[in-house]
Amino acid sequence: MIDTHCHLDFEDFDDDREDVVGRAKDKLDNVIVSGFSNDSNMKVLQLSKDYEGFIYPTFGFHPVSSQNATPEEIKIAHENISKHLDDIVAIGEVGMDYYYVTDKALRERQQEIFTGFLELADEYEVPIVMHVRDCEKKTVNIIAEYENIPYFVFHCYGGSLKTAKRIMNMDNAYMSFSTMLCYSKHHQDLVEKIDLDYILTETDSPYLAMTKEERNEPANVVNAVYKIAELKDMDVETVDKTTTRNALKIFKI
Repeated sequence: MIDTHCHLDFEDFDDDREDVVGRAKDKLDNVIVSGFSNDSNMKVLQLSKDYEGFIYPTFGFHPVSSQNATPEEIKIAHENISKHLDDIVAIGEVGMDYYYVTDKALRERQQEIFTGFLELADEYEVPIVMHVRDCEKKTVNIIAEYENIPYFVFHCYGGSLKTAKRIMNMDNAYMSFSTMLCYSKHHQDLVEKIDLDYILTETDSPYLAMTKEERNEPANVVNAVYKIAELKDMDVETVDKTTTRNALKIFKI
């Protein structure tokens, strides 16, 4: 199994990061840690070196942070991606968040920055991991213009089934589902109807734990795999093999 999206660089793990990685190693094949900012990208890179062959990094800039970033900060993010192309397995997380951000000007700023990262992924022909919330339909329209991006990942997909069907028709786009599956009826309904060939698993650790008091961690991705198997009335081994195969294909690990 693979946790395709988490944030092990966060300070939430500073006291016991090695133990968290150890528990992940007991259950998972690999963990992909997604960069959140310029500082986060560097921390993620170091983690991939500390746990070489197990942790893999992606470089990104979270949309809610990016809308307030200076042009220089975005330029540095682009430069670091270019510099570390051989180290990272994707660009991300990047995107647009219309759930937290309702101001029109800030939304336009998010889209402008997102487009810049899409152009970079298109130029370098690398996968892109997208945080797109309450704007999934709009995102499908935007990414259709980029023919050289090998794979698009809708991290923690929560859009409509209608949009999910459009995503599946793209052939090179995937939807990732987290441990939220264990308690979110909306996500459960989606997974029941989305073909397993377009599904990835993640935790988004330290977020999206079973309760608000808990801290999530990569080993818990097992819970998502078991829930997918239950919802689809499939054996766990099939779900495990298929979602792992999807991740290996996208991220080439």
